[in-house]
Amino acid sequence: MAAILLTPPETEPLSLSDAKAYLRVETDDDDAVIASLIAAARSHIEAMSGCAMLTQTWRLVRDCWPADGRMKLKFAPLRAVIAARVYDETDVAHAVDPENFVLDAACGIIAMRAVSLPQPGRATARIEMDVTVGFGAAGSDVPPALMQALRMLLAHWYDNRGLITIGSSVAVMPPSVNALIASHRVLSL
Repeated sequence: MAAILLTPPETEPLSLSDAKAYLRVETDDDDAVIASLIAAARSHIEAMSGCAMLTQTWRLVRDCWPADGRMKLKFAPLRAVIAARVYDETDVAHAVDPENFVLDAACGIIAMRAVSLPQPGRATARIEMDVTVGFGAAGSDVPPALMQALRMLLAHWYDNRGLITIGSSVAVMPPSVNALIASHRVLSL
């Protein structure tokens, strides 16, 4: 299943001023660097944990409905299915009512209700579903452990901005960041 980001978070979970206070930076010289590191750290934590820190919209693309009627997403928390489409053999999209799906928000599972879903017809990318994921729209909605992981990763990357050689102790993700992320990691069982 392919996933395409349609709408990224409107803001970052950590403001530039809060990041500078955490880093103990008093000048504006590195504002652009710090802002880009905040975004990169958020993206990295989201990839490592499988949790979208802030509200964002993704398009899921599949070739067929799952045989067991359940789609397991690679990210959580799942907030809503906002649209679904099935393409027929002539590449015409047919809307599927989002009410046909039941969500397991915490695990990121979309289950199909016992209804007859239209069967796709074209050769590939036959089904599209637009979903909203994330803890909320503001940094205050993000669990404290993930926010602390973000701050710590930001500090690590800010302090180690130069070239890093593979195998150096600097190249390793701080174990404390991994420990903070671990409690929120979305696992497949």
